Amino acid sequence: MPSPTLPLEGGCRCGQVRFRIAAAPMITMACHCTGCQKMSASAYSLSVMVPAEGFAVTAGEPVIGGLHGEIRHNHCPHCLSWMFTRLPRPFVNVRTTMLDDPSGFPPFIESYTSERLPWATTPAVHSFEQFPAPEDYPRLMAEYRTRT
Repeated sequence: MPSPTLPLEGGCRCGQVRFRIAAAPMITMACHCTGCQKMSASAYSLSVMVPAEGFAVTAGEPVIGGLHGEIRHNHCPHCLSWMFTRLPRPFVNVRTTMLDDPSGFPPFIESYTSERLPWATTPAVHSFEQFPAPEDYPRLMAEYRTRT
């Protein structure tokens, strides 16, 4: 995988909410959990994890949808596209397909394969029945960096 040219730009389906990524992605993911299946209306959701300080909304004001707790799923208020998720950690999970050009960001890891639909496959290098253990992320992110 080639290293992405920064900044990366993206936005919702209708274009009212736009964002910019100015820091290198940390890792790419597919999540097969039933929550992501319902939120994305698909077999899994795709994410690009980026440092929070390298992410900015540049147009519009997203609204919270989905879960309303510590995890904040941000949506466009007009078209309701699920754009990104903020967690109580210093990173943002941007929905890969919200990037203007998502083609260079295949999932490196896949999580919640325990809830995977039997016919859903990804090209992920690593698979986990749930989320990787917190202590696994530094190793996975280091390996992802060597591949980009």
